[in-house]
This record gives sequence, structure tokens and C-alpha cells, in this order.
Amino acid sequence: MLLLAALAACNRTPKALDPASATAAKQQLEVLRDSVDTRWAQMMASDDAKITATNQILNELERWPAADKQQLQQLTQANNRLKKLRYQQLTMQSTQIDRYDTAQDSLLTILRTMTSRPDGPAPSSTVLNTLDTIGQYDGQVVGYRVKYDQAAKKFNNYVQLHQAELQSLGGRYKQLAPLPLFELPE
Repeated sequence: MLLLAALAACNRTPKALDPASATAAKQQLEVLRDSVDTRWAQMMASDDAKITATNQILNELERWPAADKQQLQQLTQANNRLKKLRYQQLTMQSTQIDRYDTAQDSLLTILRTMTSRPDGPAPSSTVLNTLDTIGQYDGQVVGYRVKYDQAAKKFNNYVQLHQAELQSLGGRYKQLAPLPLFELPE
């Protein structure tokens, strides 16, 4: 008899969640937020790898006998400041994004120029390979930003459509704001 009661209890399906409920809205919002956070983390990891690769080139160039040590020190400092200068997910604005992109591009342009001067030493295979790797990271920036924007738009649209349900949850759900995007407003 106990065995039959236990089997009957195991075969019960959980009660379906009302899709219009605040609990359902919360669960869906968390899924969307996880997607946004994953895209952001991938983009930041790629950018961090580009900064690390740039640092590797600078370290390699320090070994050149004719290297301008003062210039390399300035470039290393500029590279080290990039993370502090980088835009933040919740507060980014187009001017911050442009400032960061310009700073990073300027640094990389100087490095490419230094390593391709005909009157300078031939760059090592390490430098050339690392420059190639940085070029690959550069080629991924737009794709990462597009994918992030797609996830953030879904999140923003969901917040707008389910504002009443989410506000009824109180706490952090009451004050949700749309996430900034990389794309410029039309």
C-alpha cells in the first residue's frame, strides 16, 4: 500500500505556473538577464585578452636593443589605464565608448607602426603572431557588441512589457531601468 502511495506521489506533475504571474515574469527576466550577463562577460574577456596581448608585445619590444624605453614605458602605462577607461555596462554612453575605442586604437596604431618601420629591427615571430591575434580580437568587437545589444534589447523590451508584474515583486524589480546599448539611438 505504501509503495502504491509513493508511486502515485511521484507521478504527479507540478502545478503549471501562470505565465502572467509576477513569479513567471521574475523567472523569465532572470533568464534574459543571464543572457545579457553572459554576452557582456564574453565581450569583456575578449577585450581583456587584447589588453594582455598588447602588454606581451610591449614586453617583447623592451628586449629590442634600439628600443625607445621611455616611449615603451608611456605605451605600457596607456595600456594599463585602458581597463579603468573602459565603459561600464550600466552607465555606458557613446562618448565613453568612443573615447575608449580611440585610446585603444591609437595605442595599437603606434605599436603597428613601431614594428613595421623599415629602418627598425625586424619584429620577432612572437610580436607578429601577437599582432595577428590582436587583429582577430579587433575583428570580433562588432560581433560581440551586436550580440550584447540583441540580448539587452530583449531584456529591455521584457522589462517594459511586464513592468507592472515586476514592480509588484518590489525590491530591485521595482527600480529596473533599461540597459544602455552600443547602437546609437535613431
